[in-house]
Amino acid sequence: MIQRRLSRLALATSLSACLLASAPALRAADLPSASPQSQGLSAERLGRVRTLFQAEVDAGRMPGAVVLVARKGKIVHAEALGYQDKESGKPMKRDAIFRAYSMTKPMVSVLTMMLVEEGKLQLTDPVSKFLPAMATMKVLSNPADGQSERVPAARQITIHDLLRHTSGLSYAEFSRQPAIKGPYLEAGLFSNEVQGQWIMLTPEQQVNALAKAPLLWQPGTTWEYSLSTDLLGRELESISKKTLGELLQEKLLQPLGMKDTSFVVPASKVSRLAEPLRIDPLTGQPYYLVLDVTRAMGNDSGGAGISTTGDDYLRFCQMLLNGGTLDGRRYLSRATVALMTSDHLGTKIATPVQPGELLMGVQGYTFGLGFMVRQGAGIAGVHGSEGDYAWGGYGGTFFWVDPKEQLIGLLMSQTPGASRQYYRRMIKTLVYQALE
Repeated sequence: MIQRRLSRLALATSLSACLLASAPALRAADLPSASPQSQGLSAERLGRVRTLFQAEVDAGRMPGAVVLVARKGKIVHAEALGYQDKESGKPMKRDAIFRAYSMTKPMVSVLTMMLVEEGKLQLTDPVSKFLPAMATMKVLSNPADGQSERVPAARQITIHDLLRHTSGLSYAEFSRQPAIKGPYLEAGLFSNEVQGQWIMLTPEQQVNALAKAPLLWQPGTTWEYSLSTDLLGRELESISKKTLGELLQEKLLQPLGMKDTSFVVPASKVSRLAEPLRIDPLTGQPYYLVLDVTRAMGNDSGGAGISTTGDDYLRFCQMLLNGGTLDGRRYLSRATVALMTSDHLGTKIATPVQPGELLMGVQGYTFGLGFMVRQGAGIAGVHGSEGDYAWGGYGGTFFWVDPKEQLIGLLMSQTPGASRQYYRRMIKTLVYQALE
């Protein structure tokens, strides 16, 4: 019996050493590494991450991925597998840069709360306080009919609404109320030919278009994933008199050491960009073109514009898990992080589609200020802890932070099709099954 245990321990130690030895040398800004066993995980069981994701690569269902797992402030699993660009045969590397799309939202939400802490705005402030064009909004009387009567909003949209996606705004591309496409097309926020028309507009054009378009729901009544965080970015620009990119760089990216995170990938780093497959393996049809992040868009999109690496984003997550601090610097108070990761929907706000259904195809999650938040140990058909919070991006990226387990997981890939929900559930399962 003792001999068998020693053999298993030797195997686990060997696997852990191989994983960490195969990773490239850490940059100055990367979190420290430790063996899985020292932080309460099984290296042998973590090996299933490579086995199962490599099988997806080999079957042609995903190009490649970077997976990072940290526990108690130390990286216990880090690997790159598959291809950074399958068409060219370029292998994936840990420092690959990914279009993070909606993983921009948590960063802009944190930035917003930093300004709240500085007294520059309050959650209850109406958006029109800084963007007067948003003062008198109209709402579709029937969300299922884009031509229905437009009635005055019962109250103004607030900063709180933008952070928790209860503004009444929508995404014409993704909404389960397709009737919004017509009004958004008319306002200039949507195009049948170009996905992400709203990111092509200048900041002023975007605000005017959002003011012109009708709301899908009365403010504060319904959770609808939307352009709220893009509008939040315009709000922060109006307050700071800086572009969103400049403000993020000053207050988050540079201090956190997120050296490969930006709205525009510079020419010197373009070779590190990860690319999706050309054809969606589920549908057999070409994917929509992903954003060209090598050039500036019309605006710095607070909802979808950032490109980043796994190690960069892990530092952002670790700061949150630490209660707002990293490397001796405080970004948010512990109380603010707790507020952001609490339930902000309650029982009175309708959720036609729950946040967890949208992101992972599971129920059991509410929404905080920039993240979805797990409500309990059960209900959700995926592993996790009460209070863990997460979000992902259209391109296939995903992260979660579990304060109870002191655990962070990151899956960085470019899989913009429906399969991204499956991979998010897969990575959560594979990490939690390795806990000792």
